[in-house]
Amino acid sequence: MYTVTVYRKREMRVNRLLTDPATNLEGVHRRRGGCRAAVRAPFLLAAFVLLATFAPPALQHREPPPAVTLVRFTPVALDEKAPGLDRLGRLRFLGAWALTSNDARIGGISALHVEGGEALAMSDAGWRIRLPLPQGRAPARAEVAMLEKGPGPPGDKEDRDIESLVVHGEMAWIGYEQANAIWRYERRRFAPRASAAPRAMREWSDNAGPEAMARLADGRFLVFAEGQGGDSEAILFSGDPAAAGTSALRLRYRPPTGFRITDAATLPDGRLVLLNRAVGLFAGFTARLTVAALPLRADRALIVGREIAAFEGSVTRDNLEALSVVREGGRTILWIASDDNYNPLQRTLLMKFALVQ
Repeated sequence: MYTVTVYRKREMRVNRLLTDPATNLEGVHRRRGGCRAAVRAPFLLAAFVLLATFAPPALQHREPPPAVTLVRFTPVALDEKAPGLDRLGRLRFLGAWALTSNDARIGGISALHVEGGEALAMSDAGWRIRLPLPQGRAPARAEVAMLEKGPGPPGDKEDRDIESLVVHGEMAWIGYEQANAIWRYERRRFAPRASAAPRAMREWSDNAGPEAMARLADGRFLVFAEGQGGDSEAILFSGDPAAAGTSALRLRYRPPTGFRITDAATLPDGRLVLLNRAVGLFAGFTARLTVAALPLRADRALIVGREIAAFEGSVTRDNLEALSVVREGGRTILWIASDDNYNPLQRTLLMKFALVQ
């Protein structure tokens, strides 16, 4: 009760920031054009103080969900200062959208899987969200449901803090951060089939992992801890990480300086693509995308990526945490989504790029 009361007071303070003409980000943007990016970072950090970055479950439960959940996709440019820009490093820009909804549960996206014209997104508050890929400005119907079975009772964010997702065939593997556990589900109904809290992950801090997870072509899994800056731990599982007794090898991952990993996936050629995020007082959220070769099968082997794109400066970005790789028309497509932390000063972005060889 105390937590909810305090949060609502903080939320009211944030709402005053949004509605005060002197501080309204949208108003500043309309009056001063490109000024929006310059003021976004201080207000984001103010929001972190007011909302403690991690919004409590009360935000999603403060009112009943709508009978029909609708999502609107508003197109945004890759760079507001250069609307015609269509290249970012080795990425060709194919589109970006800001997502808004009549359903407060849509947000907090920390994991993503794109397949068959739809996106399956996982929220760090335990919601699984299915929505069609953007096809215009008209609102589209989406589905939102809670994962009923997991490390603890549903409705408690700490027990449903999803940070990573792998989908293969009829199965989905989910990484729970607070529990440092991997659960495997039948993907249609999300009925659990196996779960484990691997010994190799037990010493990871509650808020550090499993932040990213990727399945290799031979059936092995790589699971990454978020880390605290500098090298972070990674575990190479010989098979299903949700199966008890699967052997594991400890590795290390070195992100770009000042960044932490937020997601990972495998490219069609077998290499890893890694999404890394940083947050700074003036730059706000920035991200680096890197590509790395498969790790050596040796204890404490080091994974180091090569940068292929930087989301910084006037480039559109937010708290980029989710990554999915698909093939489309002979091209390798990267979908990237942001986690808005259920924070009114942030955005849920969905971005689409083609990898340029």
